[in-house]
Amino acid sequence: MKTEQFNPFAIAQQQIDQAAEKLELDDSTHELLRWPMRELKATLPVKMDDGSTKLFHAFRIRYNTARGPAKGGIRWHPLETMDTVRALGAWMTWKTAVVDLPLGGGKGGVVCNPKELSETEKERLARAYVRAMAGSIGVTKDVPAPDVYTTPQIMAWMMDEYETIVGENHPGVITGKPLAVGGSKGRQDATARGGVYVTREAAAVANIDLKAAPMAVQGFGNAGMNAALLGEEILGLKLVAASDSKGGVYNPKGISAAALVDYKARNGALKGFPGADEITNEEILGLPVTVLFPAALENVIRGDNAENLKCRICCELANGPTTPDADRILDEKKIIVLPDFLANAGGVTVSYFEQVQNAYNLYWELQEVHWRLDQRMTQAFASVHEMSLRNKINLREAAYLVAIARVAEACKLRGWV
Repeated sequence: MKTEQFNPFAIAQQQIDQAAEKLELDDSTHELLRWPMRELKATLPVKMDDGSTKLFHAFRIRYNTARGPAKGGIRWHPLETMDTVRALGAWMTWKTAVVDLPLGGGKGGVVCNPKELSETEKERLARAYVRAMAGSIGVTKDVPAPDVYTTPQIMAWMMDEYETIVGENHPGVITGKPLAVGGSKGRQDATARGGVYVTREAAAVANIDLKAAPMAVQGFGNAGMNAALLGEEILGLKLVAASDSKGGVYNPKGISAAALVDYKARNGALKGFPGADEITNEEILGLPVTVLFPAALENVIRGDNAENLKCRICCELANGPTTPDADRILDEKKIIVLPDFLANAGGVTVSYFEQVQNAYNLYWELQEVHWRLDQRMTQAFASVHEMSLRNKINLREAAYLVAIARVAEACKLRGWV
């Protein structure tokens, strides 16, 4: 297996190439969509608690802004790379387009291990990031949000630093903020909730009964935990397995999602949860479940393990969890794959709602956020499913056609190509 197929940006470009061919895009439009429109790299000197100064490498990508200001999270991860951020910026572009938001796509990252940083060090790093990127972000340019290992508190520090620099209140410059400083109700579980809504729609068109059907969650962070809770609450699914970075737990008779969330909050890991057997992250992918939620990192479902999957629906809450080789195998196995940039678009959709509320200085009740999110996700799934039926292609290919056609049209109308 070639190494480059595990480069997330190479995968993102491959997916664009396939869609461009089907859409018969002209060469200029195709090439434009293969590359970020703007890239910024910065080195951040940050004072540590012991008085030393540590250097952190940081990135921000504005992938495409034909449909509106860039939108995308900031990841803090020790293995962060520019290519990962490029790929995620591309996926954000298609994600905002597939749910028909008036936004483009962007992404940011810092190479760091936040587990090794104190709260004061995190604050200084957050503020240093904004100082480096301040000229490039803004409500009409590029609006960051939380992602892997970044939190509402980190977003609040970032917003405050930006407002200090410009000398004005601009709550909409960052989304995913705490409620007290302009956050939106319903943002915390939005990624998982959106995924649960499209799982419901996919099951309905495929005549799959989800009541008491088994589900497994790989990656028990915010999205994974909420998928377990909402899968039970909204769809009636039964959680049988879950895993985090330290391992997983499995009980075919069922695990209470609420009890597991509580156990992780108290113990910091799932390992040792009473009444369940240990299971690895790799083993969890091959369990005979109705719904699998990959909610960890990219490239976990690959050509060398895709044959092991036995789920009927694979709802990708993580970004880029499935490689193109694996996609072909899952397609042959007739597994319904709900592609990441559709399945996890609930997060950016409620982030958009947050921007709208910030702009109007008028905030919605939780029920209205849920209703608007359900409406957007249901409509997005319907567009993708209709494209899938019309062209006799899988949902990922269909989602790319819907999204890329929308972005290409905006580029052409602007006269860029």
